Amino acid sequence: MERVKAVSATVVDVVNRRIFGARIEVDLSGRIATVRPEANPGPGFILPGFVDAHVHVESSMLTPTAFAREAVRHGTIAAVTDPHEIANVLGLRGVDFMLAEAARTPFRFAVGAPSCVPATPFETGGAVLDAEAVATLLDRPGVTHLSETMNVPGVLSGDADILAKLAAARRRGKPVDGHAPGLRGPDLLRYLQAGITTDHECLDLDEAMEKAGAGIRVLLRRGSAARTFATLLPVLRRYPQACMFCSDDKHPDDLLRGYINDSVRIAVEAGIDLFDALAAACLNPVRHYGLDLGLLQPGDRADWVEVEDLRGFRVRRTVMDGRIAAEDGVSRLPLLEPLSLPNQFALRPVTAAAFRIPARNGACRVIGVRDGELITDASACLPTIRNGAVAADPTRDLIKLAVFNRYAADAPPALALASGFGLACGAFAASVAHDSHHVIAAGTDDDLLAAAVNAVVAHGGGLAAVDGQGEVQTMPLPVAGLMSAGSCEQAAAAYSRLTETVRRCGCSLQAPFMTLSFLALPVIPALKLTDWGLFDAERFQPVDLWLTA
Repeated sequence: MERVKAVSATVVDVVNRRIFGARIEVDLSGRIATVRPEANPGPGFILPGFVDAHVHVESSMLTPTAFAREAVRHGTIAAVTDPHEIANVLGLRGVDFMLAEAARTPFRFAVGAPSCVPATPFETGGAVLDAEAVATLLDRPGVTHLSETMNVPGVLSGDADILAKLAAARRRGKPVDGHAPGLRGPDLLRYLQAGITTDHECLDLDEAMEKAGAGIRVLLRRGSAARTFATLLPVLRRYPQACMFCSDDKHPDDLLRGYINDSVRIAVEAGIDLFDALAAACLNPVRHYGLDLGLLQPGDRADWVEVEDLRGFRVRRTVMDGRIAAEDGVSRLPLLEPLSLPNQFALRPVTAAAFRIPARNGACRVIGVRDGELITDASACLPTIRNGAVAADPTRDLIKLAVFNRYAADAPPALALASGFGLACGAFAASVAHDSHHVIAAGTDDDLLAAAVNAVVAHGGGLAAVDGQGEVQTMPLPVAGLMSAGSCEQAAAAYSRLTETVRRCGCSLQAPFMTLSFLALPVIPALKLTDWGLFDAERFQPVDLWLTA
């Protein structure tokens, strides 16, 4: 990458909250030698590089190097990552893969030690990371924190394994991320006292205000499925030191369009103070996680982003360690093939008979999806019965949902009904199903459901969509059934093609595959489906498909 010796522009000094013209000179080691005030600086504005304070890189369906290559185009130079998606599939082998790939790029990956592998005891996991394994990970170079502690009941009840992981992080002086949707009152304080420092799962503004006031760092999330960012922005105005920006999950088509720069733009457009918005995007995550990033101070690493103005935040150039990482919308980072293609996938082809739900008297529970949210509704209805079995009924906005255990060859699926997709015909399936990443499928017809699942099986993981005529489209994900091996452009094109197929089948969701993937996550309310069956995430217990009289 080309080296930068000096640059003249208007500097936005987030540390000291001032804006001034200056000439920045960079020494041969890639550090800022001087910042000299200038009365007539060159065009544009220089800001510290943006940081995503919490993201699962696997959600982009890109390897870390491909993710980094795209992120720098938008001025993001670092990401606080939680590799628990691949860890739930491959255990330590998956984390090792992410660390090895992260080391191949100048982009700064602050990798967390996954705290919840498996995510819950109510599904089949692909791996286990106990307290001893987590402690080992916390000692590895590049591992900066303990990742999101999703087992809230375990924290509150004093589960020995969870407490041992928290203690291991505290002994090493490393922060602990949280994950506690809806947690408030005395239980919130107990969760905080256990050592948890952040949360990115606030369900509404009141909850965010309470958490920030209690001392939790609130991460304002703008991802591909969860878009509560604008709703929670007032907490940044009231508690600017306690907020950070994150994406959590970012699909490749979204990443192609923009990243944390968009969060900054939206915040400033909403009237948030410029320095407060930039602190959430640049300064606060650097300080909280102890990231080795430059903040435009003499002696710092020469890391910055140059933008055209302080309204649209269009990125002109991204600089890391004094070298140009991206310029004029073109990344200077190379496209690298992954070092390996690790995977664990045992599921064999299925038949339409696997989706049959024998009829019974009474009502069925129904998972109600919400567009743009990870939480679901729990309702019930009398199902449509055909030929002695429960049938999907698009005229009633009722489709079938199935989860197959990817780690077993012939395990029977868990089946349920779902509403809110708007699907009129067809089916779609994926091996991206948080957090154990079984194969999840939704559809209007048993034969089409089987075709979608089998397309995923044929590639050992991936995404598939089947239209009403039975035409199948796939996106292979050879790395753990979670990530592709190509560029962001290639992944975005394939993902967009499948998404459009699902939309042509009537689905009205903005991110159908992302929404589908979270229907298997039993730590977010209200009703979800694991490979063991329906799960009530509010009472934290399994429930039957059929309501008892």
